[in-house]
Amino acid sequence: MMPADTVALVTGGTSGLGLAVARRLLASGVTPVVLGRSEERGRQALKSLGDTAVFVRGDVADEADVTAALDVALRHGTLRIVVNCAGVPHAAKVVGRNGPHALGRFVDVLTANLVGTFNVVRLAAERMMRNEPSEQERGVIVNTASLAAFEGQVGQAAYAASKGGVVSMTLPLARELAGSLIRVVTVAPGFFETPAVASVPGAARRELDLDLVHPGRWGHPDEFAGLVAHIIGNPMINGETLRIDGAVRMSPGLRRRSS
Repeated sequence: MMPADTVALVTGGTSGLGLAVARRLLASGVTPVVLGRSEERGRQALKSLGDTAVFVRGDVADEADVTAALDVALRHGTLRIVVNCAGVPHAAKVVGRNGPHALGRFVDVLTANLVGTFNVVRLAAERMMRNEPSEQERGVIVNTASLAAFEGQVGQAAYAASKGGVVSMTLPLARELAGSLIRVVTVAPGFFETPAVASVPGAARRELDLDLVHPGRWGHPDEFAGLVAHIIGNPMINGETLRIDGAVRMSPGLRRRSS
């Protein structure tokens, strides 16, 4: 049970998985501060969440933006929860029809998904360390990876590298922050119905559907949020990456080429 003044910073909280997490936290009495890059999506998120939630415009990879968001969070209570859902999808072959993968784009993806996650963790942890412990805990940080961290498909070199980095830093972060009574956990979602997948072409979507096991459908954001809520409430979950994927194991993504 979190104290009554608990505040959560939810990055990427204006849509999709992040918005579902913000809703779940709000329902449990936690004040969500959602950080996102789009003012318009922020306004729409607040319409959905209500007056208790707070939106801050910013980029997770920008130190000043994250610092400002943390300052806002602390004005509304005690920061005990951080959920990192911000990130960008990306697909491009190492060598495509127009030549080699753009190096700048590779850097952009790692910056958004990996550097941005670490930036939030380091700045938020420093604030959490000042908290008075509640039930032998000062805070919980939940990061978001992807199945691509383990089974990246053709065209996912940059994306898989960025999410693999999130997975790889989970245990060392948890070990280091344990002394400050802060837990760090990562969730690796499979296929979920979010605005980010709305642009996936029908043929590509049908090919991904072939990897579904049980349940034979894409996940709902609230199911992701339910796992995050359980992690927050269960003090024995720490230093681990939890898959939430319905037993999906992604294929290389070459079915159409071989058929």
